[in-house]
Amino acid sequence: MPLSWNEIKSRALSFSREWADAADEASEAKPFWIAFFEIFGITNKRVATFEHAVKKFGGGQGYVDLFWPGVLLVEQKSRGRNLDRAFNQALDYFPGIKERDLPRHIVVCDFARFRLYDLETGDTREFALKDLHKHIRHFGFVAGYETQEIKPQNPVNIQAAERMGRLHDALKASGFDGHALEVLLVRLLFCLFADDTGIFQPAQALRTYIEERTREDGSDLGPLLAQLFQVLNTPDAKRGKALDDQLAAFPYVNGRLFEEAIPIADFDSAMREALLDACALDWSAISPAIFGALFQSIMDRQARRNLGAHYTSEENILKLIKPLFLDALWAEFDKVKKNRNKLFEFHKKLRGLTFLDPACGCGNFLVIAYRELRLLELDILRASLALEREFK
Repeated sequence: MPLSWNEIKSRALSFSREWADAADEASEAKPFWIAFFEIFGITNKRVATFEHAVKKFGGGQGYVDLFWPGVLLVEQKSRGRNLDRAFNQALDYFPGIKERDLPRHIVVCDFARFRLYDLETGDTREFALKDLHKHIRHFGFVAGYETQEIKPQNPVNIQAAERMGRLHDALKASGFDGHALEVLLVRLLFCLFADDTGIFQPAQALRTYIEERTREDGSDLGPLLAQLFQVLNTPDAKRGKALDDQLAAFPYVNGRLFEEAIPIADFDSAMREALLDACALDWSAISPAIFGALFQSIMDRQARRNLGAHYTSEENILKLIKPLFLDALWAEFDKVKKNRNKLFEFHKKLRGLTFLDPACGCGNFLVIAYRELRLLELDILRASLALEREFK
């Protein structure tokens, strides 16, 4: 679980005080950034590398001060150095980075100042080290906090279908087909979501496992995926004591998703690259409303570009269910949230509600309704805890 924002803010304030006199890039950059990640509770989890070697613009050799593939690139300078030049230096590394690894965020820093660039939104923020605690929420992506904006026909949905579709077509062409292929794709889709939504820790655990443990020619990817699925289907207490640490870090997934034995797929280098390209997407940005339609479109080459036509968008679902029942439930909650007994009765009522979608196709209405009710329930629990503290 990510740390609370109160804890993160407190740690950021302590960090600013501890490093107030830092000045030298050569001797202090690495411990400075190790301590920065500790603000978010990331200690022994390797999400980024120091002095990452890349080919710079023009062909020269360069070394990125800190690199987290797909997420963050840091260019650290000694105190007082020009941050504009540092940013240009960071951009010079981009030609040597694989497209799927290009970072969304760039940070340039001279110890006294941070400048954070969001390359997706175009936002730039600059602030002093002493004010880090005031701006720490902008680094929420480090801890797994991400503001999700609901957009109709989000392009990432189509990208997800296209990238998984390429893998589907390649597997099918290789002779891996039918029920086994469907099961494999569902398992991979779950793992891709888990990689970006906090189920797998550290973030991008699946991607790291594939990149670090499998050969570039893809020849061992099928067996290693089969081993991973077996681990995901095994409770922690029943796992072998000699199990590799990287595999042991994956959580047990209850239910029956990984239970069925299926044939082991054969991969080649292009299929391995297709799976890594899918891993590089931010799956947390994909609405759960689209999951069923996404899977359907993966299986149908002609449907991939028309993905938006096969499901009702989250935006439109909310337009329907808010006036239908959500708004009334929130209004009732506002009336009872300061009364312990009435709040208890309201919670009991909420847990007893039943919803039916008679025209259920992919289940997107039910998924979004369930999520919204769970969010309301979380607020009920917060209100209950607040009342308990007042009562004591």
